[in-house]
Amino acid sequence: MPDAELVDAGAPVELFAALADESRWQILVALSRSPSSASALAAELPISRQAIAKHLRVLSDVGLVSAGKAGREVRYEPVGARLSQVARRLDAIARGWERRLDAIKSLAEGEDPS
Repeated sequence: MPDAELVDAGAPVELFAALADESRWQILVALSRSPSSASALAAELPISRQAIAKHLRVLSDVGLVSAGKAGREVRYEPVGARLSQVARRLDAIARGWERRLDAIKSLAEGEDPS
């Protein structure tokens, strides 16, 4: 029977597609240090402001960043709960692989894998 954490809809394909881009990773890392505007991110990263705005929209659409007004600018910050949800899902996948590898090792060594 599949692990319940693996079959929930908490981390859809779109979320992992959003994380598959190096520029979006760079943006998330920068935002983890401090909430920033798209302009501030463009000054810090080797990405144009227009590209950053598109990447922020993708990250926002999957719930990984949120936007809030700070005076006249829009500041973005990571959504910790959503990132934790992704980490839990990846951890559940890793645990499944570790169980399978342990079972293979036990079989190879002539032990009962249960």
